Amino acid sequence: MGSNALPLPSPTHQPISPAILYWGTPVVIISSQNPDNTTNIAPMSSAWWLGNHCMLGLAANSQTTVNLRRTKQCVLNLASDDMERFVNGLARTTGSEGLATAPEDARYAFKRANGYHYVHDKFGHSGLTQVASDIVEPARVVECPVQMEAELVVVHEMMGDTEKKGNLLALEVKIVKTHVHEGIRMEGFENRIDPDKWRPMIMSFQQLYGLAPRNLAESVLAKIPEEAYRPLSKEAKSSSVIKQDN
Repeated sequence: MGSNALPLPSPTHQPISPAILYWGTPVVIISSQNPDNTTNIAPMSSAWWLGNHCMLGLAANSQTTVNLRRTKQCVLNLASDDMERFVNGLARTTGSEGLATAPEDARYAFKRANGYHYVHDKFGHSGLTQVASDIVEPARVVECPVQMEAELVVVHEMMGDTEKKGNLLALEVKIVKTHVHEGIRMEGFENRIDPDKWRPMIMSFQQLYGLAPRNLAESVLAKIPEEAYRPLSKEAKSSSVIKQDN
């Protein structure tokens, strides 16, 4: 070290090997269409956005994944921090009928060992309310302040460097229509969300949290106008036929 270097503090970091790396991401209730045209809903938190595209991390054999790959449509319903009753009501349920009908099927071993049970009508089971989407077939969740209709773009296999390749997938979807509750819109702007009003539910290491009631400090990045990012979020062209009112 040079003569001007400060003495190093005593070590405060230790190496660990955590089983999960859920550092904190929004809880998304994904709507997808079952083969009988009903809507399946399932909570997840492995999601992130760039522009008007979103990456979803899902198990390959989950009913949500099976539905999404078949229909290429879903709705991303973002839960607010007062929706724990609904999220917990959906936790450890599955829309995969095989869990109940194929007890020896190894694909469901984890869910079977951890107390999951098959539920077909998850809206009725959880107490959530469905409303028709404008473009895609899966229904939206009324109680969620943010509802994003989406279409599948591409599927990536994860863990390609391990024997688990193909068990987990990263699914890229494009947002084709966004619905938000009036209560979270920023006053005076047509297309902006007020972060002081939007209270997303966050999952961190399997626990449910909300955000602090106000921002921690002024953000330097926030000095860039939101509209500067518009080129990344040009209106996505849907490949679906827009539904008409009867």
